[in-house]
Formats: sequence, structure tokens, C-alpha cells
Amino acid sequence: MHRTLAVPDGYQFSATVGQLPMGGHDPCARFAEGAFWLAARTPDGPGSVSLRQAGLSIEVEAYGAGASWLLDRAGQLAGLSDDLGDFAELAQAHPLVAELARLHRGHRLPATGQVFPRVLRAVFEQKVTGKEAYHAYSGTVRKFSERAPGPHEALWLPPDPAVIAAAPYWEFHPLGVEQRRADTLRRAAAEASRLERCSDTATATKRLLSIAGIGPWTAAEVVRASYGDADAVSVGDYHLPNTVAWALAGEARADDRRMLELLAPFAGHRARVCALLGLAGIGAPRRGPRMPLRSFARY
Repeated sequence: MHRTLAVPDGYQFSATVGQLPMGGHDPCARFAEGAFWLAARTPDGPGSVSLRQAGLSIEVEAYGAGASWLLDRAGQLAGLSDDLGDFAELAQAHPLVAELARLHRGHRLPATGQVFPRVLRAVFEQKVTGKEAYHAYSGTVRKFSERAPGPHEALWLPPDPAVIAAAPYWEFHPLGVEQRRADTLRRAAAEASRLERCSDTATATKRLLSIAGIGPWTAAEVVRASYGDADAVSVGDYHLPNTVAWALAGEARADDRRMLELLAPFAGHRARVCALLGLAGIGAPRRGPRMPLRSFARY
């Protein structure tokens, strides 16, 4: 199934959809030969979709039982439903933000339209290094799921939540996941159908926070990708407060309170500001040891 989407002049395709994969080898979402691919378990069944920019349009191809569902949401996936609203005006509150908003005026926040696949990733990212999180995430996908329909042979479907909910916690140990995160993921999987029925960010956030083991950081990570929430700030992040403070105030270290204080002038678009800082490669000076890698494989 095919569809063509029009994009505005200056639209930044790679920077927009590039916010969705977990690194360059995400088994469920990745770039390949100039196209962005995503696999999903839709209400109509499994499917995959590819998006490829061609001038001022995006060519969309979808496969599998979920192809029609994915085509209908391809515009959201490409960030074309992202409403910048009054951001250009708000950005004038700080010269760096104003400049980044100008340079990256074609940058959009994508929305996958699905909650649990992002929960899967976010839970594994809780309080561990990126390498640990990726190992757990990719290993879980390959252990509990199967290949996605379509021509991309390296693309995998996200695991069925029912399969994750039924798995005992110790099956995640060889993947580097301790019982706390495994149990959190299993509880979220048991609630997956209710999570997917949430109609907006506020409802989804409330429901996510009602699940033991999911806090503000995880909830924000999920709704920002699932709903394209431009204001979902990841409170509790290890690096983000320092990045924001360094970029907006020249302060090398900060806590969440200070971060939110600095982001207050951009209310409604605070996550967008954080995304632009990341896109610009801005980070506070590092000091102190890196987080150590740990293994639970033999526990």
C-alpha cells in the first residue's frame, strides 16, 4: 500500500524521524538505504511502514495486515501533525533558543500513536547506561517477538504485551535486566490495552504513573514519542538538567527544579527546547566517573 505526503519547505526528515529509533540498530525502527522503517502491532494486525523523502514529499509504503492503519498515521509519524503554534514567539525569550528555532524550523516532533512499544524501551532505560538499555531492549525483542512483515529482513515487531506479561521475571536476567525493571515491564504489559486506549497525553500520563515502577521520567519519555507531546520534560534524567542549565544559563550543574525554572518561559514547548539542544549537540562539561556497566545475566 502506498501514499504520498506533502511536506513544508525546509522540513528536516532525518532529524524528525531520527528521534524514534534507539540507536542505529534498533530492531523495530531504523534507517535503511535512505528510508525510515518502523514495525508495529496495530489493532488490525502486524505491519511495517517505510518513509522516504523525495523533495517536498514523503513516499510511504506499508506492508502486512496493519498496513492501512500505519498509512493513516504516517503523517503523525513524520511529525507533520506537530503544531509549533506560538513557539517562534516564545523562543525569543532566549537568544540561543531563538537561533536554534530559526536554524531548525523544519524540525518536528513525531508521534507513533502507540504506547507500549515505547514503554518497553523506556523501562529498560531506567537508571542504567545506554549500552545496558540497548542490550536489554534488543535482546527482549528478539527473544519474545518475530520478524515484521514486508521486504526489510532485519526489521522485528515489538513483542506482544501479552507474551511479556506472562513471562516470569527471571527470563529477563540473561538480557541484563534485574527483577525490579522486569516486574515493572510485566505490570505495564498487563495494562497495555488500557494504555493504548488513552485519548491524550494527560490521560496516558496519569495511567502510566499508576503503574508501580513508572515515574515522571518514564511517563514523559513515553508520551513524548507516542503522542508527540512538545511539553513532556523528562524530569529525573541523569544529564538533561545539566544540559539545559549550561545552554540557557552557563551553569555546569543543576537539578530538576533549576531546569524547570529555566524552561518555564517556553511552557507548552519545553520538550521541544530540549530536543533542539540535543539536535545542536549541546552538553554540559563532564566531570566525574561514567556510570559502570553491570550484568544480571548470572543472577
